[in-house]
Amino acid sequence: VQLVESGGGLVQAGGSLRLSCVASGLTRDDYAIAWFRQAPGKEREGVSCISNGLAYYSDSAKGRFTITSDNAKNTVYLQMNSLTPEDTAVYYCSAGLVPSLMYSDLYEYWGQGTQVTVSS
Repeated sequence: VQLVESGGGLVQAGGSLRLSCVASGLTRDDYAIAWFRQAPGKEREGVSCISNGLAYYSDSAKGRFTITSDNAKNTVYLQMNSLTPEDTAVYYCSAGLVPSLMYSDLYEYWGQGTQVTVSS
């Protein structure tokens, strides 16, 4: 199983980025795909996940981020709008059998991460 993230970068506050996660080696419908992030000195936190067509968001992501899935391409996207410096972190894509934003240990597979930096 391999998860490969892309789309991170440097953006000004108020800007947007779209992250992509390409999953290979797994049956996409069997797994929840989640985005977690980790800022320096902080714990990893769940941002959003998608499972069986249902989307879940953290409080900080609601209204600003949108997660979508293109199963034909085995790709999950995270559209991030109205970014703030507090969104600066390494964003990780993960796959697991149980959708959760609270328990990262439930996710079996992880990508290498992509850096998102939001300047003020």
